[in-house]
Order: sequence, then structure tokens, then C-alpha cells
Amino acid sequence: MTAIDLFCGAGGLTLGLRRAGWAVVAGVDVDEAVRETYENNNHGVRFVSADIRSVSEREVRTLVGAAPAAELLLAGCAPCQPFSKQRRAGLRKRGDATLLGQFARLVRALEPKVVLMENVPGIAAVPGFSSYRRFLKTLRDCGYACDHGILNARDFGVPQHRRRHVLLAARGSPVKLPSPAHGPATNGLTVRATIGRFPGIAAGDGNSSVPNHYAARLSERNLQRIRATPADGGSRRDWPERLKLDCHSRTNGFSDVYGRMWWDRVAPTLTSRCNSLSNGRFGHPDQDRAISLREAAALQTFPDDYEFFGTRNRIARWIGNAVPVAFAEALGRAARRAAA
Repeated sequence: MTAIDLFCGAGGLTLGLRRAGWAVVAGVDVDEAVRETYENNNHGVRFVSADIRSVSEREVRTLVGAAPAAELLLAGCAPCQPFSKQRRAGLRKRGDATLLGQFARLVRALEPKVVLMENVPGIAAVPGFSSYRRFLKTLRDCGYACDHGILNARDFGVPQHRRRHVLLAARGSPVKLPSPAHGPATNGLTVRATIGRFPGIAAGDGNSSVPNHYAARLSERNLQRIRATPADGGSRRDWPERLKLDCHSRTNGFSDVYGRMWWDRVAPTLTSRCNSLSNGRFGHPDQDRAISLREAAALQTFPDDYEFFGTRNRIARWIGNAVPVAFAEALGRAARRAAA
């Protein structure tokens, strides 16, 4: 069974699909900088640096080779920023239809047996005949049975609260989204079990024996803030007045920023700024720093030997935007059942 990973990024979905038994032949992404990371960790899978809008049906058929459409999975997790809560108001100006419309174009041309899409829940919340609803209509018009809805990666072996909208479609076969296999407090899905094994480091420092185990540097003021944040789930609400930001006194929103993770809970949703103390509850449970890039990768269920190459800000973005590997594997297994 052959698969192509559109919008592949650093390869979280690719690795999960491969673990589920799919032969991923290519990953397509517009970001040339992610090539080294993708190719070094997914040996034998071709990386195609291209904007999906410029990829022709003929080029994709060449990537697939002799594999018949009846054994093909076309998977795609388009960049989610246009559909996030913060960006939803500007959707019409941003042209939200472009990427999903191109995905639909390739589905119509290739007629793969299975189609898989993962994105933020907001993708299905856009009112009217949105790009998502047009994509769904295209699938149904082309004879696909569809199942779609919100799943939490936490329920599929990922130590992270991460709600995502998943669409699984199959041509000529019944299809069903995977059922949760884990609960939030079962099977050791905690921050402690996931990152507690990594050696301690300071903010702005790393450990060369562990790939990508580097924590972002903090200003002196932010060092004071993290030191004033109680271990194991403390937040900015615990700071003395002299450390509080004026903007936080004017709103109760974004209360998790500058907060520490809890040891014995799952992590919050990781984002493209998952290594930044000021961008979420990304503080280490008891060390005075934000989580390292390696720790973020572990919380996304990348294996410890999955090494990322690039600037630290880029790596954080690739990790935060990735489909968690364990979640991708569960989706890949559901896709295999639909293809049978």
C-alpha cells in the first residue's frame, strides 16, 4: 500500500504512516529548509520541495510509479494557521480555499483509494460553504465514503492534550475513524514519563549527548519570573506584583503563558512556539526554563533518535506543527482498514 504525504513538514505523519504499514514514497512541502530533517529520518522516502499549487497530476503519478490507485493513500495536513481561532476572522482575505482546493484537485485526478486529512478543529467551524465543506463535497461527488470529526491525540498514545479535526475517506469501501485506545490517565501518558529521563539543563544551554536537547535563553527578567513560578503547574498568577506584566493586569486571557507543565498530567497543546516560555504553558515542571526542543519532540512522540536540523526557531515550528507520530500511526491503521 503506497502513500504520499502532502504538506509533510518534518515528517511526523510520514513516520506514523510507515509504522502503520504504508510505503510512503514521497513527502511534499514548500519549505526547502526541512529537507535535511525529513530525508535523514525517513530513508528511502523522496522529499519534494514544491508548493502544492505548482505540483501537476503527472508529477504525482510519477512519484507513485506503478502503484495502482486502488492501493494509494493521499494524506495531507495543510498548514493550520488560516483556521486557528486567532486567524479565523481574516479567512476571506487570506484565500482559505487555496490549499484544500489544490488537495481536492489531486484527489480528482488520481482517484486514490483512501484520503486522510488532519487539521485544527476550526477548519470545520468556518461558516457558509467553506473550503472544508467544498472539499467534503468533492470527495462525496467522487464516490468516497467519509467519516470525520474531532479526535484528541491524548487518546491515541500521545502525552498531550491535542484536539484535531480528522477526515478519513475511502472510495468504494466503508470507513470509520479510529476509536480511542488510551485515556488521559492511563498507560503512563504523562509529562514525567515522557521527558523526566532527559538530563537537566539551564536556560540558554543544552546537552550535546542528546540531539536537540537545547532550551531557549531567557532574559534576566524572565529568569526571575520562572524562578517565582512554583514547580509542577505553577503559573504567572503566583508571581509577586513587581514581576507581573501590565498587559496581564488588563485581561484574564491567555493565563497559561509563562506557566509550568504538570509532571503527572499530559502536556498542553504544543504550538509552533513550543520552546518559548511566553507563548504558552511551556515551562519545564521544575527546572527554570522552557522545555527543550528534544522534550517538545518527545511530547509529540518523535523517537529520541529523530534528529532535527536547522535554526532553533524553525525546529520549534516544525515540531509544534507536526502530527504526533503515535496519533499518525493510529490514523494510518484506520486508513489501512479502509483500504482493505
